[in-house]
Amino acid sequence: MNLYARYFDNEVLVHSADEVIEFLKGIDEIEMNPDMESDIREYATSNFLYPKRYKIRSKVYFILIKTEAANMEDFKAKKALRTRDSDELKPELPIISQLNQRQEGWYEGQLDFKRVILIPGTNKFQYKDTSFAARVKACSGLDCYNRIVDYLNTRVDSRSQFPSAKGKNFHFTYLGKWI
Repeated sequence: MNLYARYFDNEVLVHSADEVIEFLKGIDEIEMNPDMESDIREYATSNFLYPKRYKIRSKVYFILIKTEAANMEDFKAKKALRTRDSDELKPELPIISQLNQRQEGWYEGQLDFKRVILIPGTNKFQYKDTSFAARVKACSGLDCYNRIVDYLNTRVDSRSQFPSAKGKNFHFTYLGKWI
């Protein structure tokens, strides 16, 4: 994995953290210290693939990017973007497709919602984060969500707030066919 470093118009594509550190030491505005050097080395050896930026002073940064590009021309042409990851990552269906995929059977759904509860002795109400899980017979993930929300609507205050089925606060798992 190679490293691309850029500070304003100064840029370089190198093969090791030591080369990046030497490049940055050559720039007068950047004061290298042992903490920054060790952080750059740690970033170079980590599995962290996103770009990393380092603050020099207020609103001034330099950036490091991991790449598989062999030279600057390939990097600029974006020929080696995440080739290592593309084999490991399998395309996953979008959440809306998973929700609407029709498959009758048992589902286990978990919903995190804001429940309205009475504060004892004050006659005031507050929202409390609540998690609810249930196993239901359903035809799809969306049907599972609707059945859970319908059940909760009959048992909690009507001011409680339920998340969207497409959001991160609802998860479901298909358990298998019903008999």
